[in-house]
Amino acid sequence: QVQLLESGGGSVQAGGSLRLSCTASESQYCMAWFRQPPGKEREGVASIDWEESTDYADSVKGRFTISKDNAADTLYLQMNSLNPEDTAMYYCAAASDWYCSWTYWGQGTQVTVSS
Repeated sequence: QVQLLESGGGSVQAGGSLRLSCTASESQYCMAWFRQPPGKEREGVASIDWEESTDYADSVKGRFTISKDNAADTLYLQMNSLNPEDTAMYYCAAASDWYCSWTYWGQGTQVTVSS
C-alpha cells in the first residue's frame, strides 16, 4: 500500500507564498495536487507525469508550480500570489499506472489565505 505524507500547509495573508510537499513511500508514474475548498467539491490543481509533463487548473496557472524530486520520491507545489479563493484542504494523489488513475491519496494539509 503506497503511503503519501503531505506537509507545508498553514495560514498566510493574501499575496503570500507557501510550498507544499508530499513524500511517497515508493515512486509513482503520476502525481498530483487536488484541493477541496470549504463546502465545495474536490478539484484538481496540478499534475505531473513520468515524463515531467505538467498540467494546471486555469485558476492557478502562472501562480503555482508543481515539481518533483525523483530521488526522494517527493512532490512539491510552490504556491505564489495566494488569494482567499485558494483556501482549501490540499491533497496529494498518486497513480501507479500510465493512465494516471488516482489510486492513492494523502490525508491532506490545510491552506488558509486571509485577506
